[in-house]
Amino acid sequence: EPLKNVLRVATEKDIKAKKDNAEKEIEIKEKTEELSAKYNLDMKVTNAELNLDRSKVVINFTSDNRVDFRELVKELASIFKTRIELKQIGSRNETQLLGGLGPCGRQVCCNLFLKDFEHSSIKMAKNQGLSLNPTKISGLCGRLMCCLGYENEVYVEALKVMPKVNSFVITPDGEGQVVYNNLLKKIVQVKFKLGEDNFELREYPLDQIKQKEVKEDNE
Repeated sequence: EPLKNVLRVATEKDIKAKKDNAEKEIEIKEKTEELSAKYNLDMKVTNAELNLDRSKVVINFTSDNRVDFRELVKELASIFKTRIELKQIGSRNETQLLGGLGPCGRQVCCNLFLKDFEHSSIKMAKNQGLSLNPTKISGLCGRLMCCLGYENEVYVEALKVMPKVNSFVITPDGEGQVVYNNLLKKIVQVKFKLGEDNFELREYPLDQIKQKEVKEDNE
C-alpha cells in the first residue's frame, strides 16, 4: 500500500499530546462501559481512539446484535465535549486492534503485519492433516486461523502426487500399506505386516515407491 503523506516531524507538543490522549482513551473506554451498562446495551467495548487534537473519538465495540446507542452517544458527547463515533466491529477486527499471542507462541499476524484477513477454510486444515478440533485451528478471535492459507497451495500440490493413506504401495523392501504422509518432505511411512499381530514401520522418499495398481473385476 502507498505510504501516507508526512506532514511534518512530530514536535514535543505532539508527543505529549499523544501520551495524554492514551490516558484519556482509557478514561473514555471505562466511561463507555459504565454507561452501556446503565442503558442495558449488549456490547463489549474494545477500545477508544482519540484524534491528536481531540476533535473526535472513535469507540470500537463488538456485539452479536445491532445496538441502539443514540442515547449513549449523546451522554458521552456532553461529558467529553467532542464528536463521538461508535463503530461496531467483528471479533477478527477486535483481535487485530488488541493483539496477543497466537497458538504458535508468536504475535498474532493480523496485529503484526496483515492488512486484510486471509481466507481460511476447514478444507485447508484437512489438506494439512491437522486436527479438526476447533480449539486447535482457531485463533484468538474464535475464527479459523489466517495462517491456514499460507502454505495451502503447497499442500494441495503435494496431495496430487502422494499415495493415499491406507493404500498399498511397492517399496524397495516389498509391498506395504501407507499409514502417514509427510507432505512437505514428500516422505511416505509404510507399514509391513510381519505376523498375525506384528508389524514394522519404515519411511521412504516418494521417488522410491510405486503405487500398486488396483485391478477391477469385470462382471
